[in-house]
Amino acid sequence: MGLFQVPCPSGRYWRVEAGDTLYLIALRTGTTVAELERLNPGVDPYNLQIGQVLCLPPEPPCPSGVYWQVAPGDTLYSIARATGTTVEKLLELNPHVDPYNLQVGQNICLPG
Repeated sequence: MGLFQVPCPSGRYWRVEAGDTLYLIALRTGTTVAELERLNPGVDPYNLQIGQVLCLPPEPPCPSGVYWQVAPGDTLYSIARATGTTVEKLLELNPHVDPYNLQVGQNICLPG
């Protein structure tokens, strides 16, 4: 029997790379481990395979449609200063973001 991929309603996918865990993928994509497990039944969270494709939930809506992609060394404070807003406003727009553990490549919704 071949591999069976459950349909992914969001059309968003993550290709597993070396070192990935469901926890890290959840952090980087603004979701939870529980949601990843729900969207990917049959995936063994303790034995992810490099190259394996996981279904992601839809991206949380960003009212402005404008994002900042986190780069090495970025903090919410530095992003707020660079974009003329406040850390409080960024947290309001990005409730899933851990301000103490930003992930390189993570998208941060900016105010309009």
